[in-house]
Amino acid sequence: MGSIQSTAPVFARRPVAVLLASLCTGIAPALAADADKAAEERSLAAVTVTATNDASVPTETTGLYTTRSSRSATGMDLSLRETPNTVSVITRQQIQDFQLNSATEALAASSGIVVERPETDRGYYSARGFDVTNFQFDGIGLPFAYDIANGDVDMAMFDRAEVVYGANGLMTPTGFPSATVNFIRKRPTPVLAASASLSGGSWDKFRFDGDLSGPLIESGRIRGRLVVAAQSANSYLDRYSKERTMVYGIVEADLGENTQLAIGAHEQNDRPKGLMWGGLPMYYTDGGQTNFDVSKSTSANWSYWNQTTRSLFAELTHQFNEDWQAKAVYTHRRFNQDSALFYAYGTPNRNTGLGLYAYPSEYDMTNKQNMFDLFASGSYSLGGRKHELTFGANWARSTLNDESRYGQGIGTALPSFFTWSGDYPMPSFDAATDGSSFTDRRASIYAATRLNLADPFKLILGARATKVELNGYSYGAPRNSSADNVSPYVGAIYDITEQISAYGSYTELFNPQYQTDITGMPLQPVTGNSKEIGLKSDWFGKKLNASLAYFWTEQKNMAEAAGYTMAGKAYYQGVDAESDGFQIDVAGAVTDNWQLNLGYTQFSLTDPQGQDIKTYTPRKIFRLSTVYRLPFLESVKVGASLSWQDDIYRNEVYDYATGATTRIRQDAYTLANLMARYDIDKNLSVSANLNNVTDEKYLTSLMWPQAYYGAPRNFTVALNWKY
Repeated sequence: MGSIQSTAPVFARRPVAVLLASLCTGIAPALAADADKAAEERSLAAVTVTATNDASVPTETTGLYTTRSSRSATGMDLSLRETPNTVSVITRQQIQDFQLNSATEALAASSGIVVERPETDRGYYSARGFDVTNFQFDGIGLPFAYDIANGDVDMAMFDRAEVVYGANGLMTPTGFPSATVNFIRKRPTPVLAASASLSGGSWDKFRFDGDLSGPLIESGRIRGRLVVAAQSANSYLDRYSKERTMVYGIVEADLGENTQLAIGAHEQNDRPKGLMWGGLPMYYTDGGQTNFDVSKSTSANWSYWNQTTRSLFAELTHQFNEDWQAKAVYTHRRFNQDSALFYAYGTPNRNTGLGLYAYPSEYDMTNKQNMFDLFASGSYSLGGRKHELTFGANWARSTLNDESRYGQGIGTALPSFFTWSGDYPMPSFDAATDGSSFTDRRASIYAATRLNLADPFKLILGARATKVELNGYSYGAPRNSSADNVSPYVGAIYDITEQISAYGSYTELFNPQYQTDITGMPLQPVTGNSKEIGLKSDWFGKKLNASLAYFWTEQKNMAEAAGYTMAGKAYYQGVDAESDGFQIDVAGAVTDNWQLNLGYTQFSLTDPQGQDIKTYTPRKIFRLSTVYRLPFLESVKVGASLSWQDDIYRNEVYDYATGATTRIRQDAYTLANLMARYDIDKNLSVSANLNNVTDEKYLTSLMWPQAYYGAPRNFTVALNWKY
């Protein structure tokens, strides 16, 4: 594991400072006099979009690394400069250029999301030091049932992912003051468009993407789109392989001149084998940190974890007039999984490799979600000025049932981990049974208005009232809670010049908790708030966006294990945390040939006594993705991406007899990727991606005292066709 602590921070800050200074002083226009002719000319130029607002314009039609506007933060169609929150976007063009085919890969390229992968097929996400549990699809979604993401969302069906940082209490009823991720689905195009891609790469990886869109009848009043993806790959990890299929379809129908109905469905199947449930042990019995081969795995040969996600949605949209529209959306999601898993626990001896024990288990789970959302937005006149208003209500019900069937032989000593090959007999899973059954009901109403108080000054005021009820049990413990809350939102934007604005915002969020204290009563809900001030700018007709934010974030009463009662039942206490820092985002077309998405985030994370907490979370993150089309050879595009984070650590007790502790470290590291694309003609191209160019060895997380190593150097080559 290499250490670049002495050079990486300097490398991370200098380009950021130069670019931001250029944007905010007006030097950037001189660098890009022709940028108004940017990426549209090279994108799906044949597709004419008949959108009613900027937020519905797909990024696939612009070819940009940014979007002109977003509804994700306020529900109103605002440009990124008019939105008083940090919003970063991973667009369709960036997804294609760097083969960001999963949500994990896409979010790992964003400016401020930290992806924690302590095992192969589940993950955690955080931003500004706090957990990210709100994943939305076109603005609608529920938090993860267990605050953990199972599987990985395939990106083929999405036009982009928008990340709103901080508490997002106006558009999300519950959660943490971290970020909300909003995936924007692809929509049918008004004219025929098609594309296909066939790729192959390291470890026998093969992938096919297909996309067909256009009118279904001659008048164009009914349009459809079908997206499919299939992927099969072995791995650099011993015994691990994975197959995935995804299909997404949507039909839009114009029921009248101002009314549109859309119905869509999708299914994704993931079939991993030889997966890791848990990770590699991170320290020996003598307290020293382990250092295995990158390919090392704790998996058993027979382990699998089948996961299927299905969704169905229906949208009815009506445009009342030029100013007002309303939309009703019903969404049903179902997540199923069945698995036979193998977990290795314990601490190995440095000399013998002995000290690990078997923990096999079968696990089944079904999670059903039903969500209904109704909202309206438009403008009104007051005091001789025009203002915007949005209001709505939503209701959601989620039921989860899971069952763990524990295998015979739990606690069996394993042979030396140094020679471990996954050869462990598959047991019968009838030693014991446990599980969960609970229901989560949420209902809320919200409203927000943007007041045009003066030509350069806008004020946004809003609030959301939410009620949550949890009922049921989980692994022998009750999962009951009832809470309600009103989350206010205040934001202000002041236009300093035509391209630069100053802004500030304050928003709150809360999250109910089912964990109980020592008296057996459920803890009060987590409460959190975000305060943010900064500068925003846009250039060249919103083709380039930049922002500089300073934020203060608080989270109070988060459940933390505090001990066990005399009856052996775990109890919890609420703990507080604070985060403050700054975030920089620059994304879009710098010149006619140059696109980039650059971000830098730096923050502190402490408890009320000022002590660092969650030391496994990097405090400094630098991300850059950039591509350049050669002016002397227009058919060639080259690019690179960098991801740097500072060093992290966690302290663990390795000898409980003496209380001796050890520190597990991951030094600061940089991941560098390269890409190139050659357009054979206007329909056909070939592309290549080389990832982890320097073959950096690094741990994917220190969230647990178990982890595994990230992928070494690897490549992908693709043949791409579009019509």
